[in-house]
Amino acid sequence: MDLRKLKTLIDLVAESGIAELEVTEGDGKVRIVKSAAQIAGIPMPVQPQILPVAAAPVAPPPPAPVAPPEAPGQVVKSPMVGTFYRAPAPGKAPYVELGQIVKAAEPICIIEAMKLLNEIEAGFDGVIKEILAENGQPVEFGQPLFVIA
Repeated sequence: MDLRKLKTLIDLVAESGIAELEVTEGDGKVRIVKSAAQIAGIPMPVQPQILPVAAAPVAPPPPAPVAPPEAPGQVVKSPMVGTFYRAPAPGKAPYVELGQIVKAAEPICIIEAMKLLNEIEAGFDGVIKEILAENGQPVEFGQPLFVIA
């Protein structure tokens, strides 16, 4: 059915007292239905109207999550997405422990990404103040791993 015939049928239904019209032509089938408000004789507004509503009591917003205070020192962040490992191999001693002194070029953990083991270096001299990731757990890019002061 072409667009002109369809428009004509819509206009006929809108101007008449019928509520519904169904036309079958060949393989096509068209059904035009008036809305309930138009059938009852209530004119439908063209533009939505905004009506004033009595103000309901509003609950206070939930408190914003409080970030844990950052430990003084520099944070070593994950340079990639992968799995965090504290030791060079299962059963071996971890690269670093809390309170241990590290040098900038010293490896402090491994991140496995796509079956590759990437040693992560401290990046600066200092003492390991916090270990923020769990051994064997996935880490995201930029996720804090260690605090070194």
